[in-house]
Amino acid sequence: MSELRTEPGAAPTPVLQLTGVVKQYRAGDEQVRVLDGLDFALCPGEFVTVTGPSGSGKSTLLHIAGGLDTPDEGTVAVAGTDIWSMSSGARAAFRRRNLGFVFQFFNLVPTLSAVENVSLPLVLDGMSARTADARALELLRRVGLGDRARHRPAELSGGQMQRVAVARALVAQPSIILADEPTGNLDSHSSTAVLDLLRALSDDDRTAVMLVTHDRTAASYASREVHIGDGQACGQGVPVAEAR
Repeated sequence: MSELRTEPGAAPTPVLQLTGVVKQYRAGDEQVRVLDGLDFALCPGEFVTVTGPSGSGKSTLLHIAGGLDTPDEGTVAVAGTDIWSMSSGARAAFRRRNLGFVFQFFNLVPTLSAVENVSLPLVLDGMSARTADARALELLRRVGLGDRARHRPAELSGGQMQRVAVARALVAQPSIILADEPTGNLDSHSSTAVLDLLRALSDDDRTAVMLVTHDRTAASYASREVHIGDGQACGQGVPVAEAR
């Protein structure tokens, strides 16, 4: 994805922009609006945590932002491109190249090694296995797993599997990382390692990070916290305490 540039003194240009997003589900005879005309923006280099009670729409927001779930109304633009105006095939290819995902349950392919899991998105996009593996190995070294590259998920700890998932999310050099409860299954030491890694990506690489969480420790890493309630995003412009 091409880098977004901002004139000196100008407001930063969002790399992700949701406008008027509505999402509703049927619960029995009732239509429940989980998101009700929600607006949300994410700029390069931001680490934003999305918090709120269970069922408030945090994960729905992330899935819609990432092109995984369809909004009933509204627009979702990544670097100015409306992803929901694309065909499903074009959207999948765009998503693979421009968005990185990290989920609570890792979503690694159990029969593939760590390096094969990380390189898989590049291979699916047509890159040679040799070139993709070289990029994957570079990223595994960056996340401290160079010596575990040939191990399968069953041979890794939970924290190691999540770092493999982060490396996979980075392999296409996306502008945005979308993380849904990435520390939910980890002990405190592993959680800290993953959060430190995500924060470093935001600080050093200008990668925009959107992290959905219930964990107040995870929320403390953010440069900005957004709370979801009654289908709306609150506190978007309120910075939280600097991490560490």
